[in-house]
Amino acid sequence: AEILRHLRDHDYTQLYRKHFELAADISTRDRVGIEKSFSGLMKIIFPHKEATRAEIEELLRFAIEGRKRIKGQLMRIDSTYAPVRFGYHDRSGSKLFPVQTLEEELYPRYFASDEEGLAAPAETAADGTDQAPADAALALQEGQKLIRENQRGVSFDSLLGPYLRGAQRITVTDPYIRQFYQAKNLMELMETIVKQKDEDDEIEVHLITTEDEMRPEKQAEYLDRLQTACAVVGIHFSWEFAENGSIHARHIVTDHGWKILLDRGLDVFQRYDAGDTFSFASCLQQYRACKGLEVTFLRTEETQSPE
Repeated sequence: AEILRHLRDHDYTQLYRKHFELAADISTRDRVGIEKSFSGLMKIIFPHKEATRAEIEELLRFAIEGRKRIKGQLMRIDSTYAPVRFGYHDRSGSKLFPVQTLEEELYPRYFASDEEGLAAPAETAADGTDQAPADAALALQEGQKLIRENQRGVSFDSLLGPYLRGAQRITVTDPYIRQFYQAKNLMELMETIVKQKDEDDEIEVHLITTEDEMRPEKQAEYLDRLQTACAVVGIHFSWEFAENGSIHARHIVTDHGWKILLDRGLDVFQRYDAGDTFSFASCLQQYRACKGLEVTFLRTEETQSPE
């Protein structure tokens, strides 16, 4: 507490300006609010001022997002406030990096855009949420989807399902399928695959993972039970342990030309009570808070051999 009191006499505002500039149409009052928030965050997290450009950018975006929420509420109370484009430039000033709040991305219908009135409904959910229209699978494209920390509305069905439909062989590489919740994530991926396949289709799903040195018998039990459950619904599930036990890649590869890179593997969701029968989060993925992650969809030139 004494250290923080002492730091009140220091101003860290200038630290972002060697890398970034706030958008020109941000008012002086909003600018002061953003800079005070940024300075406070820097004092708490990087009191020694030794932050990288990426770390400074993250705090600046967080400060802008906080101020944007305040301005958004003021605009709802008083319509005379002029719309503001909240964002920042790098030092070259060539490109504006807009900042949106999480709720603005999840519920665009209820938030005014920067330059127009009510935001138009999104045709596709670029963040992988369940807001995507039913025909989104008709226009699968390569690209990257960013899932923000604490974001809801995401499920394996919406994020991965369209890219898995039509595959006859799927290979999942994830070094961390060891504990119960990790095996449950894999089971929920199987549920998505079942929903995407025709009832009379039989699909091969192969897992490449690493052996749990602490509780290998429990890991084997989870995978055996999963294999038994899959056989009933037309999925031939198999697995292998990487020989060197040190794989780091986390991705899903299909035999019909898609490779899905998952920087967190199947560990997409934050902790929730899986045993709570009366919690929607335990039954429906879209009601769970997500971890921050990136998912990349790539076309592969060669399909997998069934062997």
